[in-house]
Amino acid sequence: MMELLQNPEFWKYVSIPFIAGLIGWTTNWLAIKLTFLPLEFIGIPPLLGWQGIIPSKARKMAAISVDATISKIGTVGEIFDQIDPTVLASHIIETVEPRIEEYVDELMLKEHATFWENLPTPMRQMVYDRVRKSAPDLVDNLVEDLSNNIEELLDIKGMVIDQLSEDKVLLNRIFLECGDKEFRFIINSGAWLGFLFGLVQMAVWYFFKNWWILPVAGLIVGYATNWIALNVIFRPLNPVKVMGIELQGLFLKRQKAVAHSFCAIITHEILTIGNIINAILNGPSADRAKNMVKKHIKPIVDDTAGISKPLTQIAFGPKGFAHLKHQVGEKAIAISAEAFSDPVFNNDRAEAVENIMRTRMENLSSEEFQDLLRPCFQEDEIKLILIGAALGFGAGLAQLVFVFGSNF
Repeated sequence: MMELLQNPEFWKYVSIPFIAGLIGWTTNWLAIKLTFLPLEFIGIPPLLGWQGIIPSKARKMAAISVDATISKIGTVGEIFDQIDPTVLASHIIETVEPRIEEYVDELMLKEHATFWENLPTPMRQMVYDRVRKSAPDLVDNLVEDLSNNIEELLDIKGMVIDQLSEDKVLLNRIFLECGDKEFRFIINSGAWLGFLFGLVQMAVWYFFKNWWILPVAGLIVGYATNWIALNVIFRPLNPVKVMGIELQGLFLKRQKAVAHSFCAIITHEILTIGNIINAILNGPSADRAKNMVKKHIKPIVDDTAGISKPLTQIAFGPKGFAHLKHQVGEKAIAISAEAFSDPVFNNDRAEAVENIMRTRMENLSSEEFQDLLRPCFQEDEIKLILIGAALGFGAGLAQLVFVFGSNF
């Protein structure tokens, strides 16, 4: 036994499965890294260099992610209903009401400073009171109108795709957090799968010492460990029993946990009230949305002017009075955007949306659910596998030269 342990040839053979395990681990680790990094292209475009597969196709990957999830688990109307228009209206009033005098002063001093500064205090107070009294009904009507037309005003798919394609770090994080255990499995399985292949490689090398065996074996290890790991994650698609043991793809078995992670990110960082309002006021239907706000808010000027409206129009002039209405509408739009920047309110509404989205995502079929993560691997998957194979081939050559070189 001692003779065997002291024989250098013995340790050369023993090293084969361990080196194969290292090849498997390294190629799988590199495959995951190359999927997400670097965020921007490094090298000489278009062929000499690399950009992470997800970042390089950010818009396409974002679209696939949205199609696989949001489009199946909630319509625009349903999401807006969960946010609750009545709660939105109440929040706007709660935010605006304490600052009504500030808003009125700011607007009037900007547009008609002389008139406003010379207006008696009781009349100013009357304006404040009328605005305060009119605001709740105007806001309720506005929010109801937005709710009734939300399907036309908000392109939720475009909104999410735009944000994810611009924020590659967030896009990466969605895949990384949802597939965290699967990515770790891919990396770690490379080591023990490589070791098992290495045992076979060791036996073959013992009987057949052709120079190409080690490089080819390394190529097979680099290719096969990636391929097997990917298939174990997504196959079998549905649970099957083998000798009393239920088998299913690792990612698919974690559907509830993944749904929780995905919906938390989507609702708390993308489908926030602030982002939704911003998308409505600055998206493809922005003009219509802004006109809707102005339509509901402008009457506050007429109501505030009250019986003195003719005198007010004389003081401001027809154009000045019309301009004041326009500016009131613009101010209302700015206030609307500002009102929903409150992180506490955003978080509260996000939880309401998250609950319904998570429940529906948990109930997706396995065929639908796998589409959340599967595209992450399918895009240029062959490139990653071939890179792993090439690295394995190179490691096999190195093993041939530096470990067994003395025999050739």
